[in-house]
Amino acid sequence: MIVVAISRESGSVSTTMNRFFACISVVLFSCCAAAQSSAPDPSTAASPSVPTAVTTTASTEVQQFQKIEDAWSTAVNKHDQFGLENVLSPLFVDVAANGDITTRNQQVVQVLVSDDKSLWLSQKVITVRMLGDIAVANGTYLLRHKVGSSPVEEKGVFTQVFERTHGGWMCINSQRTVLRQDNTGKQKKQSTAEEPFHIPFFSKGDKNSDQ
Repeated sequence: MIVVAISRESGSVSTTMNRFFACISVVLFSCCAAAQSSAPDPSTAASPSVPTAVTTTASTEVQQFQKIEDAWSTAVNKHDQFGLENVLSPLFVDVAANGDITTRNQQVVQVLVSDDKSLWLSQKVITVRMLGDIAVANGTYLLRHKVGSSPVEEKGVFTQVFERTHGGWMCINSQRTVLRQDNTGKQKKQSTAEEPFHIPFFSKGDKNSDQ
């Protein structure tokens, strides 16, 4: 009788232990599953953003905006109102090299009423910075025109801001700067495409002026 009681008691203890270990196993399995579900999936994790180049010197963007500049120059050279309005935004503001500020309407009027037969514009895009629906083009230009009765050949650099509109681009701001001339009246060597905006700040006569 004593042996039987002990056996029954041992069986009860064994059953209790089995239930205990089963509960522990369930808890551990749940914790492991939760940890795995919270861990980021490498296949779905967002990859770090790679910055894209916003400045280009020989790309499809430069070619695209060169076509716009060519259309702009052609409209000026041919006194074409419709062509100019296709390039310039109604919000367009121009800052000329001499500091004059004009709007699109004023630019159109100037082209239409001008009797300057020497008027001729050429623009070359060097770089383009794409900023979403805004683009900034930098380049060089050559403008021939008359001041009074004297012919003038104006060489300089420009910065123009374009806005994407109706699937195309229209210029909303333009600013031009004339390349500096030396004391002899000869113009400095024009910048190349590799260094389009290198403008010397001092002439030879300015160096060591205090010595």
